[in-house]
Amino acid sequence: MRRNFLPLPQGEGESFVLPRSYPDAHRALVFPSDGQRVRRLGKIKPMRLSLLQFAVLLFFALAGTAGAATFRYADQQDAAMMDPYGVDETFTTGFLANIYEPLLRRGRHLEIEPALAERFEQLDPLHWRFHLRAARFHDGSDFTSADVLFSLARVRRPGSAMVNRVATIETVTAVDDHTVDIATAIPDPTLPANLTAVLIMPKAWAEAHGATDPVDLKSSVENFAVRNAVGTGAFRLVRRLPGEVTELAANTDWWDHPEHNLAQVLFTPIGSAATRIAALLSGGVDMMEPVPVQDQKRVTSEPGVVLMTGPELRAVFLGMDVWRPELLYSSVKGRNPLADVRVRRAFYLAINVYAIRDRIMFGQSQPTAEIAGPGIVGFDPASDTHPPADVAQASQLMAEAGYVDGFDLGMNCPAGRYVNDEAICQAITAMLARIKVRLTVVTQPPAVYFGRLAKRDTSFYMLGTTPPTYDAFSTVFGLLACPSDLVKDRPVPMRGQGAFNQGGYCSTRMDELITDARSQLDTAKRQADFASIWQLNISDVATIPLHRQALSWGVRKGIRLEQRPDNVLDLRYVVMP
Repeated sequence: MRRNFLPLPQGEGESFVLPRSYPDAHRALVFPSDGQRVRRLGKIKPMRLSLLQFAVLLFFALAGTAGAATFRYADQQDAAMMDPYGVDETFTTGFLANIYEPLLRRGRHLEIEPALAERFEQLDPLHWRFHLRAARFHDGSDFTSADVLFSLARVRRPGSAMVNRVATIETVTAVDDHTVDIATAIPDPTLPANLTAVLIMPKAWAEAHGATDPVDLKSSVENFAVRNAVGTGAFRLVRRLPGEVTELAANTDWWDHPEHNLAQVLFTPIGSAATRIAALLSGGVDMMEPVPVQDQKRVTSEPGVVLMTGPELRAVFLGMDVWRPELLYSSVKGRNPLADVRVRRAFYLAINVYAIRDRIMFGQSQPTAEIAGPGIVGFDPASDTHPPADVAQASQLMAEAGYVDGFDLGMNCPAGRYVNDEAICQAITAMLARIKVRLTVVTQPPAVYFGRLAKRDTSFYMLGTTPPTYDAFSTVFGLLACPSDLVKDRPVPMRGQGAFNQGGYCSTRMDELITDARSQLDTAKRQADFASIWQLNISDVATIPLHRQALSWGVRKGIRLEQRPDNVLDLRYVVMP
């Protein structure tokens, strides 16, 4: 069996740094039973558990005695909702893909493979035909082309966070109950990859429960799909208690042949890293992630527990409000200092990503100048060198822009979405203080945080991205294209563009490059488009890329699963001893 584990630091002076390229970025990592190339987790310091945390861990421990095929796991965050179109966020979409299914899915090695469409073909540059398989939803109803038409219409309705995944689709037509034709407005080489992120919902169920529209993350109004789900996937939803526990059961009527041996799955979000580790070491959970980087050197020899590590495709970056005439959260009135590229360049030069790597990430990050990485189509190694910090030059740029005395600025950060996100934001506070920018950092849980960003209620913020298509187009289209809701003075080529461009950056040249990359069929020309996009991102400082983080999962020995570089846990591949 091929093993792809990366070695962890062995000494006090060593650090684990991701390589410049990942030759096996698309190879899934299988947890070996012999424990080769792993480190076992050691004992942790005594800690107190809240009553709720204790109850959840006790529940998990007791549930595990009910049968050998119960898998219990924890993450630092919860799924935002059960509506598959309410957020475009890797953890939520990955979790829901165990319940709902797309027409096409990602396989063991991230290759595109048939799911609810057993096969498809491209009839011409603008037309695709999908042949649907016989399958049933968890409520016993048959899956047909009507559900595909409903889902592809629902995902494009107001409130959907996934509209950019289907932005090129012009029409969807049912040829018969098990054949669907999709026509695109322009040639779209990434359509199959985009469809892997669009999960199919049952039309009759959604209509019966008043859930025909997606839940808008900007609104506090819920519908039935927020806490309930009926899909065709390998697991069905049994109960959902947000923030506490989500229970799944194996779908015994699944159309596919299960590779897992699970009857029950119990998931709980545990925000406290110490509590997650305690749950793993006590046997309360079988798997947890992430294991904090600062805890990995002190882990020693806990029998039966191992640490799985590997590269992650996610890029973490900072965004800035550049479109408002006056920032929402700043001491500067009557103008927007972040609209001045000199100020943005000063920020870029003042932030020391190498210090963040060494002191905050304990060597387990790779500084980057792109918001894509190795393993992503469109990544350009030539543009990926982040310059060293230069406080003197940054201060000079601030003075040239008229801010020699700096200014106050609010910063929004998630608490528990990215590895050491809060600590990184605090480090950036100290770094920008050297150029007299005084940050006030506000941290929030991921579900609340992303709702705030969706409303553009921010001036300076942290975000991460892993393109579900494994193609940089979805990243640049969502994050760097002019936001369709802000553009007033020129035509918008595609709906959904700039859907996650919370800072409102807008460049005619950037849009031209992105538009060409969308339909460019010449591989070399398309790669040149991406190279120009990354260079423009650097020169305009449209975003401030920080780094690509690493994966670290704690797993009970003997469990087999796949550690995908997109940090998605696919329950299809979990096998309990």
